[in-house]
Amino acid sequence: MRSSGLNVAAAAALAFAGLSAAANVTEWKTRSIYQVMIDRFARTDGSTTAPCNDLSVFCNGTWTGLINKLDYIQDMGFTAVQISPIVTNIEEETSVGMAYHGYWTKDMYGINQHFGTQSDFQNLVAELHKRKMYVMVDVVVNNMAQKFDNKLPPKVDFSQFDPFNNEKFFHPYCNVTMWENATDYQDCWLYPYGVALADLDTDSSAVVQEMGKWVKELVSNYSIDGLRIDAAKHVDDAFLPQFVNASGVFAWGEVLTGVTTDMCRYQLKDLLPGMPNYLEYYPLNVAFNGGSMEGVLKMKQEAATGCTDVLALGSFIENHDMPRFASQNPDMALARNAMTYVLLNDGIPTIYQGQEQHFKGNGTPFNREALWLSGYNTSAPLYQLAKTLNKVRNNAIALSKDYVGKTSESLLADTNHLCLTKGPNGSQVVFCINNWSSTGASYSLNVGGFQASDAVVEVLTCTTMTADGTGTIATFQGAGEPKVYVPAAALNGTGLCPQTTVAKPIEGTNKSIASAGAASSMLVAAMAGFAALFFAL
Repeated sequence: MRSSGLNVAAAAALAFAGLSAAANVTEWKTRSIYQVMIDRFARTDGSTTAPCNDLSVFCNGTWTGLINKLDYIQDMGFTAVQISPIVTNIEEETSVGMAYHGYWTKDMYGINQHFGTQSDFQNLVAELHKRKMYVMVDVVVNNMAQKFDNKLPPKVDFSQFDPFNNEKFFHPYCNVTMWENATDYQDCWLYPYGVALADLDTDSSAVVQEMGKWVKELVSNYSIDGLRIDAAKHVDDAFLPQFVNASGVFAWGEVLTGVTTDMCRYQLKDLLPGMPNYLEYYPLNVAFNGGSMEGVLKMKQEAATGCTDVLALGSFIENHDMPRFASQNPDMALARNAMTYVLLNDGIPTIYQGQEQHFKGNGTPFNREALWLSGYNTSAPLYQLAKTLNKVRNNAIALSKDYVGKTSESLLADTNHLCLTKGPNGSQVVFCINNWSSTGASYSLNVGGFQASDAVVEVLTCTTMTADGTGTIATFQGAGEPKVYVPAAALNGTGLCPQTTVAKPIEGTNKSIASAGAASSMLVAAMAGFAALFFAL
């Protein structure tokens, strides 16, 4: 195995502005993340009209392109950026496309020249740190990749890999077939079609040591703040804590499961500090597509009991592996509710590029559209929503670290509503999402979570109301819109809602249909007269 070529970057890396020594889990909990697929975010020349018609090949986004468009991300209020793997991938076009995404590793010590030079990547990290933003880099530890002719068993030339250039570093070929059997999905090879993903023997001491050396140099030489470990579920359990410890930074591990015990064991056994929150991803999608919000609350409660730290999980509704939210239902009100939940929920929120532009791509690669085709529209409804919600969240954190240090409390949950309160009295954020869609009727909803006589602002409409003697506010719902309430005093100096109006019933509003105090978790008044309310599937 060769020594690290990354060492040549060390001297330059030490000069980075805002150098982060080691961003830990506590620091990451204060961040909100914007996920970037480098090849599809921005080209070096900044063009916004160049087509990207074939989504299975390179569309030529670069690190320099990202640098030039960081204002677009920062102006939404995001404080961290997650990017694609940076290492050298295979060059060949395969029957399933090219390695535009960065996950088909050939040389772990090389730099992906499609995205730019080593200097370009250094400049990206330096610019992020100058803006006091963190960078999270995706890393692949489960396998190395080689073009595959689809004839089993795969004929792999292991000498082409660096640093694992010998068959002894890999598991013998077998295809994963038993997705509930840990031995099978950890020791066998993933997806044997088009690309042979040669499965690294991550219980080998030689592999563990080399991986530890590599990641330590990667993080220190480039001053990386955090990692996302791709396919963490498919490597040996004992490998994960050693790898994370060697990195010295916070790491998420991808554990693709909706079963609480399967995911939470990674925290219970100290295998990983955090994971993208697939536990809530699935019930959220169900709730917004004909299901019940009660399922979301049930999973929140299961995760809080089963995991050791749900605040270190990553809240999301879209990523590069899953169909776009809008591909299932394009209704804008539903998308607004989903984004509201993600950005104000417990854990570390993540928005995948294009979500703020309401992209509608289905499965891979159609969910990897070129963002430049949106023209980087900063007036888009979801862009503006993300900007407001990030400002609310960042302000709540500035006022009290308890916002990210304690879990939310349920105020109300039924088939169509979920209201939560998060943060201490005086700076709490109370938010209500629903699944009515934009066809939802107008009605009033009584929600607790405040102190008696609190002056409260609904920040998405900049309307005000006053809590009654029990800390309850009368809210006015309509067109399936989410609602976000904050004590008026907590908004001082934020620039949010400089002008407000008194909240009034929307024309056609029925009398109150629900009431909930701070300890409630279910509607206490029956739904009536809404037989015609539903959202388009």
